Amino acid sequence: MTDAKPDLGRFGSFGRGVTPAQAAEIEALGYGAVWVGGSPPAALDWVEPLLDATTTLQVATGIVNIWTAAPGEVAESFHRIEAAHPGRFLLGIGVGHREAHKEYRKPIDALTDYLDKLDEHGVPRQRRVIAALGPKVLQLSARRSAGAHPYLTTPEHTARARELIGPEAFLAPEHKVVLTTDPERAREVGREALAVYLGLANYVNNWKRLGFSDVDVTKPGSDRLVDAVVAYGTPDQIAARLTEHLEAGADHVPVQVLTRPDKLVGALTELAGPLGLN
Repeated sequence: MTDAKPDLGRFGSFGRGVTPAQAAEIEALGYGAVWVGGSPPAALDWVEPLLDATTTLQVATGIVNIWTAAPGEVAESFHRIEAAHPGRFLLGIGVGHREAHKEYRKPIDALTDYLDKLDEHGVPRQRRVIAALGPKVLQLSARRSAGAHPYLTTPEHTARARELIGPEAFLAPEHKVVLTTDPERAREVGREALAVYLGLANYVNNWKRLGFSDVDVTKPGSDRLVDAVVAYGTPDQIAARLTEHLEAGADHVPVQVLTRPDKLVGALTELAGPLGLN
């Protein structure tokens, strides 16, 4: 097994419900990966159709929830996908939220136990990443996986994460996008997307570590917070904001366009040129 970082290109698409036809179009635009969010079931039976429809595109989970997906079954799914499409699937795992799971316990302990089981079932360290925000889990991601997949962060967080995980670990921070030059419209869409996260302690605490105030992180969220985690403007302005993550130490940026599913490929097409993909 190689210790090389996963190679997903500089940018990918993050979302839910991507169809095989969309995956082929996203690949043709030059994006290196499709990240599928939510907490998909352990069977991961949607992965092969996306890989069947493409030739080089990577598919990653963002993320499999350790409370709802048994590690043995997840490992079986990994090996099934790997047999059919060697080297094209990246397993992202995470602890979810204490507010949603009665089984919830100390994240570092729960993740360590889950990773131990993935080791027992032969899932390679370099083919998995961990949803990580705080210092302890970021460091764990570098020790026990290819690296970290932070969500709802800023380039400032990316720089801090790179310092914590070192130069060899993989770092793929997600960033949200609204294709509009109207700040009020962008913030409206952004606030709708952020609403659930403003009630989750792990995100709120992470934003506070980044210097946001109690006022900033109180629903519905301040303009300052929304502007920090949701990029908007012209395609060139959005591309510049996303590129800040690469300049801060990211290897790859999953781009989550906040739009209707049928508008996704069109939005990614507008961004492809400014992102240097075509």
